[in-house]
Amino acid sequence: MNKRFFITGTDTDIGKTVAACALLQAVKRAGGKAVGYKPVAAGCRETTDGPRNDDALALLSNASVVLTYRQVNPVALLAPTSPHIASRDESRVIDPLLLSEGLRELEGLAPWVIVEGAGGWFTPLNDDVSYDQWVVAERLPVILVVGIKLGCINHALLTALAIRQAGLPLVGWIANDLSCEPHRRTEYLATLRQQLRAPLLGEIPWLTDPACADLAAYIDFRTLSDWLVKEQ
Repeated sequence: MNKRFFITGTDTDIGKTVAACALLQAVKRAGGKAVGYKPVAAGCRETTDGPRNDDALALLSNASVVLTYRQVNPVALLAPTSPHIASRDESRVIDPLLLSEGLRELEGLAPWVIVEGAGGWFTPLNDDVSYDQWVVAERLPVILVVGIKLGCINHALLTALAIRQAGLPLVGWIANDLSCEPHRRTEYLATLRQQLRAPLLGEIPWLTDPACADLAAYIDFRTLSDWLVKEQ
């Protein structure tokens, strides 16, 4: 059985990639095989091999199997903005079917697939389809990454409400510190634990170099495994 999860966040630049890499490492530590998938990435840089995105490269480096860059990130866009705008700059249209084809390919390579979104829950992919619509069509269980900062409570509760109203399970949430001294961290976490009505799957502290960190240590893998057992 494929164990597929969609990683969304309360905003852009709040730690979705760090959380996704932490989950990939946690799966491997538990003896599983996992791959990361960043279907759409905006803000790529030009290289001799083509456009490359740092988030997608991080997922690639944490995969349990050898993958090509294209398998991890089939839609690589240059402009650091919303995908529907970045793709318009390049006279491209993001086709949700392409995203699904890439997901099918990865499902055949590893039982765990960690799919990282772009921006927040309602990020547009093109003029007609937003990211959440694709996630609903794929019936992906969702993990919410909450960047701990002023305003995160409202953003987290709104996003959780939207996920549930879409008919998808909110598997849990991961708290990610966005600074070495997050604003009112203790109070924010207490409120989120009480009001999100989903288990806390991990707390990731502020890290100066996440690429060199033992990210799996910050994930409560047993809670995630328990959710899978209940769903089977």
